[in-house]
Amino acid sequence: MTTYAIGDLQGCHAEFVELLEALDFDPRRDRLWLAGDLVNRGPGSLDCLREVEALGDAALTVLGNHDLHLLAVARGGARLNRKDTLDAILDAADRERLLDWLQARPLTVRETLAGRDTLMTHAGLLPCWSLARAEALAGEVEAVLGGEGAGAFLERMYGNAPALWRDDLDGIDRLRAIVNVFTRMRFIDAEGRLDFAAKEGLDSAPAGYAPWFRFPRDDDARLVFGHWAALQGKTPGSRVDAQALDTGCVWGGSLTALDLESGERISVPSHRRWAC
Repeated sequence: MTTYAIGDLQGCHAEFVELLEALDFDPRRDRLWLAGDLVNRGPGSLDCLREVEALGDAALTVLGNHDLHLLAVARGGARLNRKDTLDAILDAADRERLLDWLQARPLTVRETLAGRDTLMTHAGLLPCWSLARAEALAGEVEAVLGGEGAGAFLERMYGNAPALWRDDLDGIDRLRAIVNVFTRMRFIDAEGRLDFAAKEGLDSAPAGYAPWFRFPRDDDARLVFGHWAALQGKTPGSRVDAQALDTGCVWGGSLTALDLESGERISVPSHRRWAC
């Protein structure tokens, strides 16, 4: 059995199928970890959702910011953005089943693989959060998404405040802060305060901020994440074992899988040659 971690699909269904073929992936034998953002911006978001959902227990995926955006549009009253490619999902006959499945996905996946304590999130992990703490905080949001208050939460989920995590946060501020760490984080300051403006490469860091993976941790966990296509799968200067998976397939880059046992990376080129 081999476990592969794959970066953001973002509707790149044809490349996903091609990558599974390159891996000789067999759901009866192998497993996938998907780092979130299954949907949006690419042309095959509906097919991506159906493909991953059909893999059943062979695929573990975490929620990304684009996945949450889809849920917010469908069930929280949010508006579509100009560049969204979600109409096919919203118009599909099986939309409610797919949305139910997506809404039940976690924010973290954790296992010991090849002797390494490994955690996958969409965007990363605050240096001050242990893996157990991260799972517990993720569980708070997952419980709300699985309960009767999910719609109300999705209506109020968006926002940049609070930017600094505090243990005494409560209510919507607490839930929003957790979601922002797991699905939107790139640069933080020494206190762990998130910056939400800079979204490009490492040289776009605001004064006093650095990538979250350049701050040390108290453990030697392996952290697997997507979200940050501008990194091109690299984490230079990292002070932790951070494995970046988003290699920008939807932007004309590639779709990448990481063998979590051997460390080998396998990529297929994007079929797209333009930025959407």
